[in-house]
Amino acid sequence: MSETQERPAERTGTLQDLAAVAPHTTENAAPVHEVKRDAQGRSYATGRRKDAVARVWIKPGKGDIIVNGRPVVEYFARPVLRMLITQPFLIADRYNAFDVYCTVTGGGLSGQAGAVRHGISRALTYYEPNLRGILKVAGFLTRDSRVVERKKYGRAKARRSFQFSKR
Repeated sequence: MSETQERPAERTGTLQDLAAVAPHTTENAAPVHEVKRDAQGRSYATGRRKDAVARVWIKPGKGDIIVNGRPVVEYFARPVLRMLITQPFLIADRYNAFDVYCTVTGGGLSGQAGAVRHGISRALTYYEPNLRGILKVAGFLTRDSRVVERKKYGRAKARRSFQFSKR
């Protein structure tokens, strides 16, 4: 390296010189998430898993969860599915702070519970945007994209062949 060329570490400049070089665009800034509530003070979100779609409304309350017009204990009889649904509240430290009303269609009970959890997580971020980081790190805002593989022609199921018989 010749003496006329300067190394980047040896250059000296003022803060004004650096400010002139740096771009002043808001594109690089993190997005600001605003509160989304309706006239009744509820937040709405849609959750999906497998073939199930859940429409979820949350509002401050004492922790009642209603699924398709029935209490969660009646609709999701298995404790594992109820635990799955309450996970976003436990992680966000908001257990029994919100009432949840949701309608679920499609899929089986496991897929519906996953869809309700996804919808509750998204609705919580709309109600309190500062909870987004906690729920995102826990993986509750990511839609589980795994779905059943379609059946192919010439096959019994998606990949299973028909039984082979030599005679």
